[in-house]
Amino acid sequence: MDTGAPHKLVIIGSGPAGWTAAIYAARAQLQPVVYIGIPKQDPGPVLPGGQLMLTTEVENYPGFPKGITGPEMMHDFQLQAERFGTRVVQDDVVRCEFSPDPVKVPHTLHTAENGIVRAHSVIVATGAVANWIGLENEMRLARSGGGVSACAVCDGALPPFRNQPLAVVGGGDTAMEEATYLTKFGSVVYVIHRRDSLRASKIMQERFLSRPNAKVLWNKRVVDVLGDKVIEAVMLEDTVTSERSRLDVRGLFVAIGHTPATKFLAGSGLELTEKGYLALNRRDSYTNLPGVFAAGDVSDEHYRQAVTAAGMGCVAALDAERWLAAQGVD
Repeated sequence: MDTGAPHKLVIIGSGPAGWTAAIYAARAQLQPVVYIGIPKQDPGPVLPGGQLMLTTEVENYPGFPKGITGPEMMHDFQLQAERFGTRVVQDDVVRCEFSPDPVKVPHTLHTAENGIVRAHSVIVATGAVANWIGLENEMRLARSGGGVSACAVCDGALPPFRNQPLAVVGGGDTAMEEATYLTKFGSVVYVIHRRDSLRASKIMQERFLSRPNAKVLWNKRVVDVLGDKVIEAVMLEDTVTSERSRLDVRGLFVAIGHTPATKFLAGSGLELTEKGYLALNRRDSYTNLPGVFAAGDVSDEHYRQAVTAAGMGCVAALDAERWLAAQGVD
C-alpha cells in the first residue's frame, strides 16, 4: 500500500500516450509514476505497452526510416521515460475516486496489488483494445506477426501483404475504411460479413465496392484461421446453410471495433461518450474533473495511431504541469 505523500502525477497506461506523457512530465520534474498494467487475455492479449505490442513492424512513425517493431519501440519509450526519473509500477488500477472539487484533491486510486495510491493529478492513457473473433490460431498468429492484424492502416502496406489476397472481417464504416485502404496493396480484398447487407454508410460502401479488386462475401463468418507460421487461409461457415468453405488469403484484418479500456472508471464521475471513450470537449486533454486528463486511444475513437497517441500524451503532460502550477503544487 502506498502510504506516502500524494504523488504529483500518476499516469495510468503504458502505450505511446502514457510514455510520452511520462517523458514530458519527468523532464518537468513532476516525478511521474506510471502504472503499466498486468498482462491478461480479454479474449485477446492485453499487454503493457498497448496495441503496439502486437505489431511486428512499425513503418509509419517518424524518425525510423528502416522501421521498428512495436515491442522495441515501446521498450525504447520506457527507457527514455525512466532516464528522466519516471517510476514504473507493474500493477492494475482497478477503481478510481476522483474529487470533483479541486480543493479536495488529491485523488484516490485503488490498485490490484498495492492498495491505495493518492495523486494530485492523473493522466488516463489506458488505450482501447481491439475486438477479436476469439479463435485460437487467430490470436496466436496475431501475437507472432503471422499475418493477422486489427489495424490495416498500421500494417496493410507491409511487404508480406502486397499483391496478395487479403480479407477483412466486419461490416461497419471501420471495416469499409480498412478494406478500401487495403485495395491499394492487395491483389484482391474480401470483406467477410455475416449478414446479407452492410452496416456501413452508403458512401463508405460505394467507395469500397467501386474498386476493381473489391469483393464481399455475404452471410459468412470465420470459424477458423489456417496456417502455422503465417496465415494460409480462413475457414468460412455460411450463416444460412451452415456450409463450410476454405478461402485462401495471406492477410486477415479483423475490423469489428475497439473497446476503450474504461471499465475501471465506473462510478468515478468521469464523462464518457456513448461508445465508452473518455469525453474530451476541447482540443486539450482536460476531462470534466479537475486534475484528471486523458490521452491516446482511450479518448480517440477516430485515429488510433501511435503518433497521434504520442502527441496527445505530450498535450496531457503539459496540461497537467500547468494545472499543478495553478494549484500551487510544485
